[in-house]
Amino acid sequence: MNEPLSPALPASTQSDRMVVRALLLGDRIDTAGLERSDMISTVPFAFRVGRDGGFVVLFRYGVAVLGGMSPVEEDDLMRKLGPRVIGHIPRGEDEVAVLEALPDKEDQVAPGGPVQMRDFSTERLLIVSDALAKSVALAHNERNVSAVFDVIDPLARDLAHKGRVPAHRKNILKLIGEALLVDHRMSGRVAVDEKPDVLWDRPELERLYARLEDEYELKERAHALGRKLAVVQETARALTDLIDAQRSVRLEATIVLLIVVEVIVTFYQLFAGLRF
Repeated sequence: MNEPLSPALPASTQSDRMVVRALLLGDRIDTAGLERSDMISTVPFAFRVGRDGGFVVLFRYGVAVLGGMSPVEEDDLMRKLGPRVIGHIPRGEDEVAVLEALPDKEDQVAPGGPVQMRDFSTERLLIVSDALAKSVALAHNERNVSAVFDVIDPLARDLAHKGRVPAHRKNILKLIGEALLVDHRMSGRVAVDEKPDVLWDRPELERLYARLEDEYELKERAHALGRKLAVVQETARALTDLIDAQRSVRLEATIVLLIVVEVIVTFYQLFAGLRF
């Protein structure tokens, strides 16, 4: 469970607009030993930055969410986080959202527009961060699966048009491995279908999360990605089965050929013995 969350920022330091960026840095972020006095959450790990209400949320599946920070503060944070990023991704995905504090209105997520909230409370910022982090993780996995499809497509076309089975079983196994890796990342780390932990303490904010979930189409994208992964795995397994069957036929033909050669040699030796 999270530690006690801090209240919304005081009116003297709270701006009515805030830019929030989610950055995919790598496969994982090691948050062990990062405890701080200004920490506002442990799961996910989050803390305040600067005097203007800036904040950082770190997700263990490699995403950092930065809000209300200056470029200098962002650069400084990236340098400090560098050694803690495992499996660094040079060109990671990113997602940007503009938050707008409107105390007299309900929490709203306008299509393509700013996220309108009553205030910039810690709970609301964590909910927005969760949605943005899942969105960039999905975008990265969608890109990886599309790259796998680009490899499988010509193999399937050759099989359909020419009846030619790919020769390299190792490459097909790599494709299966890529699909399994994405599947493991989505189900074991990102867990798109799971709601943020902060909703256990603030169930009244579920509507805000549901609207963010709809805006970024998290469930739809996750389900579409799951279907693509299933197609990749089934196609790759079918190709490996065909390769294995083809190898079995070649092995059987080789064995038959060796038997025939042995029989011919035996008959030749018998025939030569009868002559001499």
